[in-house]
Amino acid sequence: MTQQSKQEIREKIARRAEQEIESGYFVNLGIGIPTLVANFISSDKQVVLQSENGLLGIGPFPTKDEVDPDLINAGKETVTAIKGASYFDSAESFAMIRGGHVDIAILGGMEVSKNGDLANWMIPGKMIKGMGGAMDLVHGAKKIIVIMDHVSKNGSPKIVNQCSLPLTGKSVVNRIITDRAVIDVTEQGLKLIEVFEGYTIEDIQQSTEPELIIDEVKFY
Repeated sequence: MTQQSKQEIREKIARRAEQEIESGYFVNLGIGIPTLVANFISSDKQVVLQSENGLLGIGPFPTKDEVDPDLINAGKETVTAIKGASYFDSAESFAMIRGGHVDIAILGGMEVSKNGDLANWMIPGKMIKGMGGAMDLVHGAKKIIVIMDHVSKNGSPKIVNQCSLPLTGKSVVNRIITDRAVIDVTEQGLKLIEVFEGYTIEDIQQSTEPELIIDEVKFY
């Protein structure tokens, strides 16, 4: 496996996550790696990105000439707005989310359990700003995709039997996309769907705490 930079790995995950988005979707992108997905939306798809701080119609990250310090996403990163974008207050934004109008939410994760529980908002003892919109998104969006590194900085699995960190939601995750694999949460357990270049099925199982269902697996 060739050595990839942290940014290249993040972009690889974001590009794969973009494949989950269908034309016509209204999509919410969480803070962190998910915000990169906006840069890779295929030109043949009609997609509207929603940010819970009050913007419907996020475009790619701006170039130096395009930066508007007043135009930011929920992660306080400067963004662009597509033609036809609209602005609104937080109450209307969360009415969209809670009302089931978001087709898919792509969120970051610290841990995902074998049951699809998600922990993605705090590490005890560290400074936090609050859960933000994640708690509403995991229950309001029609489909939840979590994208993250497969293991933590110390090499321990982030896909676990039971989350040790405070939960954002229980049994809410549909699909996990990491730098190593794509895994679905099913009623029977976690099912390995895809394995990325440089890894084997054995590699994925060794770096994943729960036992994976291995059936038909694609290799990329």
